[in-house]
Amino acid sequence: MAGELCVLCYRIARLMKAIRQQLESAWYLFEKSRSYLVGKNLDEVQIEVYDLAFSLAELQAAKVMLEYAGIDCGAQEKSFKESVAFLHVAETIANLHTRLRLRPSAYGLVASDFEPDHLELLDQIQSSESLQSLGQRFRSEGGGLPSDHLDEEKSLMRRTFRKFADEKVAPLAEQIHREDQTIPDSIIKGVRELGCFGLSVPQRYGGLNPDERDDSLGMVVVTEELSRASLGAAGSLITRPEIMSRAILEGGSDSQKIKWLPKIAKGEPLVAISVTEPGTGSDVASVSLKATKVKGGWLLNGGKTWCTFAGKAGAILVLARTEPDVKPLHRGLSLFVVEKPSNDGHEFLFKSPGGGVVSGKAISTLGYRGMHSFEMFYEDFFVPDANLIGEENGRGNGFYYTMRGFSGGRLQTSARAAGVMQAAFEAALRYAEDRHVFNRSVASYPLTLQKLAKMGTSITVVRQAGYHVAGLMDEGDGQLEASLLKLYACRMAEWVTREALQIHGGMGYAEESPVSRYFVDARVLSIFEGAEETLALRVVGKALLDGTY
Repeated sequence: MAGELCVLCYRIARLMKAIRQQLESAWYLFEKSRSYLVGKNLDEVQIEVYDLAFSLAELQAAKVMLEYAGIDCGAQEKSFKESVAFLHVAETIANLHTRLRLRPSAYGLVASDFEPDHLELLDQIQSSESLQSLGQRFRSEGGGLPSDHLDEEKSLMRRTFRKFADEKVAPLAEQIHREDQTIPDSIIKGVRELGCFGLSVPQRYGGLNPDERDDSLGMVVVTEELSRASLGAAGSLITRPEIMSRAILEGGSDSQKIKWLPKIAKGEPLVAISVTEPGTGSDVASVSLKATKVKGGWLLNGGKTWCTFAGKAGAILVLARTEPDVKPLHRGLSLFVVEKPSNDGHEFLFKSPGGGVVSGKAISTLGYRGMHSFEMFYEDFFVPDANLIGEENGRGNGFYYTMRGFSGGRLQTSARAAGVMQAAFEAALRYAEDRHVFNRSVASYPLTLQKLAKMGTSITVVRQAGYHVAGLMDEGDGQLEASLLKLYACRMAEWVTREALQIHGGMGYAEESPVSRYFVDARVLSIFEGAEETLALRVVGKALLDGTY
């Protein structure tokens, strides 16, 4: 027995070495392709940069997964982790070659740049037998993933919020989705009591975040569990408080921090973020909502769209143009806090005590129901000077404060993706075990096992990469890595929920099945917090072409 174990360990060690060598070769090929594009106009090489952005996201995740596979644990668990890590690395290498081989000349490559020796290794890892074995392992775990290696504090957080999500959120999730309801107070009250709204607020202001450092990992774990129960009814509740608190911490005056941060931590009032406009989308620098200086404050005029939770919120962080003639455009933007009464309906109109009105109407959507996103219109709406973030010193700096807030939002979106994927994965496995076709369970078929292997692997990769990026962000780094992770996580969420629906067959397409909700909810993830194309081209693409990635 001991001899067999030694042989197995030797084989795995050799495989790990071969995998690392192939990954290094893939990085070399990626870098050669990237270098060829340096100096070119980004808009002229959008297709190539877009593909490289996704390859970089997968390559970065592959590095994380090999480190994860190397963490010591029991033999069986270590084998589970290694199988998952090897599969992701193999798919990463295969995807990179596929993208580059489609248009090799566009990347300055020739046939000799593609080494054929990687094929045998990839074939071994992605063989039918290997995929079925991994799928069977996920099946035996009931959809459970390999060890997350979280410490006791974070493990306790996961158990606490999973219990809350299972007992308080999940039973209401379908009704909220199908009837397009606003999130009920019972859920919001529970989130308040658990301190969720204060996860990004320092303890000195009444939050849960340590004063001496950020705790992004805690936010990620909580978001995963709430999103697993419902993306629209719980998973996104703490996103807007995080964005607003980070923006205020970055640019707010001392008096604004003292006033707003304790309120955000308590969830009283609930908050919303209003950046997007009908003509701008993810092009934040082009925001045109006009803020005109008057005695004692500002008048807001113009429209906003996709302002999530605007009705229920009592405070909305609004990006507006205070300096119309300043170039570049992003230097003319400022942030304001618009205060209004909370409203449960799909429409509202509020008159400012200082004059003017703001109105909102909910946008009908395929999914992501519960919070509702609003079209907004401001007509000479008065906002006092005290509600300009940073006060006079913050004038023209709103773009930077907004970006600081969104940096954590992209990491959180990947956590939301992980939660939705996990719910879909578990639902698909349960259905596949119960459903019998041609005298055997759907779960026992090789094709289903292959799907389970790839689905479970994708979720594990998103989780582990998220934990890694959380650590980077807590050290003041990780901005680009958060964008890369969002690219990968949101695309995987679409694929995993699609496969989960497919495993359900016709029942998956029925609204009575929760997996249909997971599918439509997942679709929004690659659009908000920075649309996929904007991230790939304007954020990651810029870094690729100037060599700062």
